[in-house]
Amino acid sequence: MAFLFASSPHDHNRKRTNEIMRTVILCCAFGIVAQCVFFGVGTLVQIAIASVTAVVAEAIAVACRRRPVWPYLRDNSALLTGVLIGIAIPPLAPWWIAVIGGIFAILIAKHVYGGLGQNLFNPAMVAYVVLLISFPVQMTTWQPPSSLMAEPVGMGDVFSVVFTGFDLEGFSANQLQLGIDGSTMATPLDTMKTALSSGFTASEALQNPIFGHLGGIGWVWINIGFFIGGLILIRLRIIQWHIPAGMLGSMFVLFSLSYLFGPDSSGSPLLHLFSGATMLGAFFIATDPVSASTTIRGRVIFGAMIGLLVFLIRSWGGYPDGVAFAVLLANMTVPLIDYYTRPRTYGH
Repeated sequence: MAFLFASSPHDHNRKRTNEIMRTVILCCAFGIVAQCVFFGVGTLVQIAIASVTAVVAEAIAVACRRRPVWPYLRDNSALLTGVLIGIAIPPLAPWWIAVIGGIFAILIAKHVYGGLGQNLFNPAMVAYVVLLISFPVQMTTWQPPSSLMAEPVGMGDVFSVVFTGFDLEGFSANQLQLGIDGSTMATPLDTMKTALSSGFTASEALQNPIFGHLGGIGWVWINIGFFIGGLILIRLRIIQWHIPAGMLGSMFVLFSLSYLFGPDSSGSPLLHLFSGATMLGAFFIATDPVSASTTIRGRVIFGAMIGLLVFLIRSWGGYPDGVAFAVLLANMTVPLIDYYTRPRTYGH
């Protein structure tokens, strides 16, 4: 009987790593479908580019380390990283954005630390933050929802814009960002933050046509899709409920207090819960078993800390969303959290 050594994390749901990763990817489908409905198939193009890049980078890194390539590719961890990066990239961003993100996530954020189970930070979020800081224009060029676009974008236009910068009729990505009123549109959180910093009240900002119900046109359904996928992951015991509950509960309480005492300077808690990357972060990013806390109390604290950091960044930071920064900052505290929340030893 062989004694096998394996790197952490050690889960107890009796599923292989490749099965867990595949299930997580499938549960992302609800949010991906909603994203494609409201923002077009560019999301699928970005996911495909990032996924292929991540898998190729994984194969190269494993080969350079003189390890068998196929077992590492078969665990689907690189594929999941590529999918998460593709979801986070604007649908009409240039192709090289996804390529740089996939390479950086695998080679730097993952294999520099030793590969799966050794990385201190979530690779997809490291890549996203690097892209956001390095290429802010390309990473914030989200076109309006399909119903508010001045120029319709077809399948051929998407491929043309992603790989050449212009659609089949010669319109650039910036021109396709224009809404039906001829003005440049941004995401709901970005629109709210810009309006508040310009002296407008939250109620005045909500007059922008991009705001429908709760978190903005399209973004509500995207977050509901990831919420449904997250509940399935909890039901299948792929993830635990502690981190999502801690993060969403913390955000709800803090944004409720902010909205209660300053309704003109803060969006409603439902706006923040159902817009941006909230649900994707709560169920698919923060719950990464490698970079998240491993104790029960630690998971709740870890999730609550992410919620607190998202609140601080969205309220006073320079970025409208802040989920990626919050996750990475919380990742730094995981060793300390685990140290002080270790369960009492049986028989102690």
